[in-house]
Amino acid sequence: MKEMRKLPKGWVWTSLKNTSQILPGNGFPKKIQGKLKGQYPFFKVGDISKNVQASYRFLHFCDNYIDDDELKAIKGKLLPKNTIVFAKIGEALKLNRRAILKTPSLIDNNAIGVKPFGRILNKIFAYFFLTTIRLENFSRATTVPSVRKTDIEEIDIPIPPIPEQDRIVAKIEELFSELDNGIENLKKARKQLKTYRQAVLKYAFEGKLTKKWRTLQGRAGNPPEPAGKLLEQINIEREKHYQKQLEGWKRACEQTKTKGNKKPVKPRKPKELPPITEKELAELSELPEGWCYCYLAHLGELARGKSKHRPRNDKKLFGGNYPFIQTGEIKAAHGIIKTYKNTYNITGLAQSKLWPKGTLCITIAANIANTAFLGFSACFPDSIVGFTAYESSIIPKFVDYFIQATREKIEAFAPATAQKNINLTTLENLLIPYCGLGEQHAIVQEIESRLSVCDKIEQTIEDSLKKAEALRQSILKKAFAGELTKDWREKHPELVTGENSAEKLLEKIKAEKALAAGRKKPRSKKTKKK
Repeated sequence: MKEMRKLPKGWVWTSLKNTSQILPGNGFPKKIQGKLKGQYPFFKVGDISKNVQASYRFLHFCDNYIDDDELKAIKGKLLPKNTIVFAKIGEALKLNRRAILKTPSLIDNNAIGVKPFGRILNKIFAYFFLTTIRLENFSRATTVPSVRKTDIEEIDIPIPPIPEQDRIVAKIEELFSELDNGIENLKKARKQLKTYRQAVLKYAFEGKLTKKWRTLQGRAGNPPEPAGKLLEQINIEREKHYQKQLEGWKRACEQTKTKGNKKPVKPRKPKELPPITEKELAELSELPEGWCYCYLAHLGELARGKSKHRPRNDKKLFGGNYPFIQTGEIKAAHGIIKTYKNTYNITGLAQSKLWPKGTLCITIAANIANTAFLGFSACFPDSIVGFTAYESSIIPKFVDYFIQATREKIEAFAPATAQKNINLTTLENLLIPYCGLGEQHAIVQEIESRLSVCDKIEQTIEDSLKKAEALRQSILKKAFAGELTKDWREKHPELVTGENSAEKLLEKIKAEKALAAGRKKPRSKKTKKK
């Protein structure tokens, strides 16, 4: 038998089934889903999550309602007001989200409800207690976590006398209120930090962060080169890069003649883009003297990743020595991709392309315009674009920061579909403010000096939020061990002992349940006709 933690005087350990009714969810046919108005809310697991994420303890909104006729048609069972509901299967179970029904409602069969018996269990006390229970620890399955009604029924719960439960709830609410105020201020600071980051990037590409730098350069006899000359240099650099590729291709072709290999693909000539119109320039920010706008495609090579084989997840492509990166890894990289989950083998590499270390990766599907540099050579699919800078014209980090600064603008090019994406042309035609290499270096330094301070503040905020959550759990732990109400018990012994003790109340309820069960008439057995 499991050894239970010792409880304060007047408290008792019992199973949840002795204090609450455990209520299953209902099947929800698709043909009656989607009504935004009706008599009864029908909460899915997603609705529970959305309400909790919106900081609602009681369920306020959902995407489905039904009426009496539909309730009868599906033989639905309404869960009473004040039932605590939560997910019972899947990844949602691990999120540990609980909510309370405000009105009689239905829940789908991926959720389950706990309705406390009011005479022995305060609903908010029960709610707080259930938030401390990690249901995945009760899961019977290994692949898809799930719990059954019987698993919930057997959860052990410490029960204080009702007056003390009320006091515990009041104390938790008081402490949580102070904690929530602190958390709200931290989140507000985090939001302000995000706004400041975007302001830094915006000012950087308007030349405002390097205004003093330009003045000092002018005094030192190094004024910025005219914009027209910068554009000439870009075109010269593009042609040089193409000629270098062409020479490499010719050498490779000579080698294929002697070795009998397949002839390599001839490099494409740099794409000619239309001149920037007056109308386009009028819609852009005004630039400092010596700056100009140019297309991103003029500053380096842009190409989509490759993953030609179908299905893309074919096992025969994987398990080799060539890292394979996807959009999620770019989003989580924080600047440089240092780790990978999957690798291609020779077969996988043959239908893809190996990009060199230092390539700037830009996502164009799922998470649009997330960026990170490869920390190693790697392959990636066509949902990612690789940018290789003409480094005598542009600093790769300058481009990276510019894409971060214009992420919302780039996202706006995506059609309004479920799976948002943009094409390569969108990035090629992206107009980027351009200045000389010296000022590019100065801009990158100005951005990094400011954003490094932001990073430190943000880390402090994240650490504080984690501490706040740990404090929340500590408060709950103390609450259900009786530590928050120790002084209260000493002042009010008459409310927690004798007939008022939880043990006595539980005994009465068990006796009443047994008596009620005895009064139930047994079903009459039908006799078979001979």
